[in-house]
Amino acid sequence: MGTVTLGVSIAVPEPYGSFLQRKRASFGDPAAHGIPTHITLLPPTEVQADALPAIERHLAGVAASSRPFPLRLEGTDTFRPLSPVVFVKVTEGAAGCTALQARVRVPSGPCARDLQFPYHPHVTVAHGIADDAMDRARAELADFSATWTIAGFALYQQGADAVWRLEREYPFGPQTPAVPRQAADLSRPPAPSC
Repeated sequence: MGTVTLGVSIAVPEPYGSFLQRKRASFGDPAAHGIPTHITLLPPTEVQADALPAIERHLAGVAASSRPFPLRLEGTDTFRPLSPVVFVKVTEGAAGCTALQARVRVPSGPCARDLQFPYHPHVTVAHGIADDAMDRARAELADFSATWTIAGFALYQQGADAVWRLEREYPFGPQTPAVPRQAADLSRPPAPSC
């Protein structure tokens, strides 16, 4: 069956998600249009395609036992020089994101993996572009803020064209099965990916 590349993330809702995606594109980041705006819970991970059912059951279980929590984005920062990234900071809800990603990546589960860097919830707005463009991203979004309640997360798959596509949404709470993409409410804006 081969392998697929998956990611799990929290969507940044509208109108903030599209706004930050357009800004990322305006800074010259070539990945902007292929990566919807998000907070990563599981970074890009290559898995065997036949592992998908177990991964989906695991994610459904994590979501079912989770509860909504408030999240606030505010201001910018950078991981430079360690990593060429400028991001919008998570100033409220970071502990909830950290706990959630730990449950997604639990060592005994199908999404277990080590991270290249310690987990730090954030929203990337520039990655791997020229330093002056990175500086502009950090300055132009320094006053950005957004607040909402996180009520779920989603599974994404990266296509051969490097575009991340929504596979399933996982709303929080008991008796909330995963919603297949085909059954999702198409009147809602799409959720971001990894």
